[in-house]
Amino acid sequence: MTDVKLKLITEIRDVDRKEEMTLSEPGKFYTRDETEVLTFTEHPEEGEPVNTMVTIKPDHISIKRTGAVDMRQVFQRKRETENIYRHTYGDFHMRTWTDQIEYRSLTEASQGRLFISYQMTLNDDVTQRHRLTLIFEEERES
Repeated sequence: MTDVKLKLITEIRDVDRKEEMTLSEPGKFYTRDETEVLTFTEHPEEGEPVNTMVTIKPDHISIKRTGAVDMRQVFQRKRETENIYRHTYGDFHMRTWTDQIEYRSLTEASQGRLFISYQMTLNDDVTQRHRLTLIFEEERES
């Protein structure tokens, strides 16, 4: 297990607007066989903390979030996946089409990077383009 500092950049686009959110949090990085895992806790300005676990395998990525929200989103290149997003405002059916996944492990470079480009449809209604970039590096003692 390695202590890491990470930066998560999320871009959401629809027809007439673009939203970008950035957060920086401390986290942990684990590796076992062909699976790598990043864990961290999001501390939003409003609401309860959200525990996040990103599991990276050769054939797919999954992001599991628990706390103020509850969801598990799976990304497989050029495939559609489905899940339920549970939120204080209710449950939403999510369909995700993954366009692109790029991953550089912390075992290969001093800075790890996960990039996912995907389209997400909520409740068969609104489809938005998303780009998720997760950059992480080993926490150095100062």
